[in-house]
Amino acid sequence: MTVTRDEVIPIQQSPSEPVLDGVREVGESGGGSPAALVRADSATDVSAAEDFLRAFHDAHPKAGSLTERLADVRRSIAETGTYRHTGPELAYGARVALRDSGWCTSGVPWRQLKVRDLRGLRNASAIASECFEHLRLATNAGRIQPMVTVFAPDAPGNPGPRIWNEQVVRYAGYAMPNGVLGDARYSGFTAEVQRMGWKPPNQRSRFDHLPLVVETAHEGIKLVTVPRDVVQEVPLEHPDHPWFVELGLRWHTVPLISNMQLEIGGIRYPAAPFNTWFVGTEIGTRGLADENAYGVTKHVAERLGMDTSTERTLWRDRAIVEINRAVLFSFDSARVTITDHHSEALHRLAWLRSGPRTSASRPMFSVSKEASQRARRGAPSGLPSPEPKRRPRYDELARLNRRCLGTEPFGE
Repeated sequence: MTVTRDEVIPIQQSPSEPVLDGVREVGESGGGSPAALVRADSATDVSAAEDFLRAFHDAHPKAGSLTERLADVRRSIAETGTYRHTGPELAYGARVALRDSGWCTSGVPWRQLKVRDLRGLRNASAIASECFEHLRLATNAGRIQPMVTVFAPDAPGNPGPRIWNEQVVRYAGYAMPNGVLGDARYSGFTAEVQRMGWKPPNQRSRFDHLPLVVETAHEGIKLVTVPRDVVQEVPLEHPDHPWFVELGLRWHTVPLISNMQLEIGGIRYPAAPFNTWFVGTEIGTRGLADENAYGVTKHVAERLGMDTSTERTLWRDRAIVEINRAVLFSFDSARVTITDHHSEALHRLAWLRSGPRTSASRPMFSVSKEASQRARRGAPSGLPSPEPKRRPRYDELARLNRRCLGTEPFGE
């Protein structure tokens, strides 16, 4: 296991990477050949590298000679098509990317963000193992520790690993004759990993953990069971309604986002899972209340004695408020870090009003349309992940804030 000692953890390289229990290799029936994985044949953009290094040295005037560093990088790109970030460069790039992406929740001290440098790992079992270690470290007995884990980058002729899952912890959605058991958002993904060989528990439930799906160029697709002991979950109860606990609802505590790629100075890291902490409405509204997810709103409204026969009673709104109250109350009672959507909205609005920070060469986290679809519905092996739009991908709350401010680009 890797221990976080400093801001950047040294590269872990060993003659043989660990083999993880619960790893299932997907054969030809799992779809595609490892060679079909998107190739990274184009050389690194020199101008993007230079712009990033100038920004890094502006922020770190004691980092050494910029002229010498630029010369080294130009020479490396000319000879190999790419270059390698130093540890401090990687840490700075990851922090700026998180800060400017819109994913940095209020209260996160982005300058102290922990960055785990694991660029030496390329095997699926080792990558999965370190994702689980990230969960352990980030959970931190409920005092959620924001961090980023960076795996091998794309290089000419040598693409880095991909993680299919939207988050390392997601709940299965089983298609049933009368609907979906579990999280309906992931019913397609659940069916795909079952087709690829995943065996659900004998006694299926609404909160079964999906396997982690890791794809590498030399191994293809592998499914890895998420160990139960790395996932902290909070049972949900309500401060005023004792019956709420009878609903059997719960949620995991660390939103470890795993399908976004990190780009720093022209180098793309396709697997760079990161976490901050949850906004309550991400769980209450988008996870539990939404009819396309768990859809518990009507049941909660009926238990509250509301008239659900007409929308004029605003039963949906009132029930969703109570669901979100239960989420915040339960996380606070369990002493797990969480923020509410009003505090978060004020933080995001202040961030948006502070002016644009992004440019074509600034570090960023982004997700392609194909990666988003793969995380929800599954996809054939080797589905390409092309260049994303040259802007950060904000979450829904930030998009709403931009609509209110009139600053949202057309067609977003």
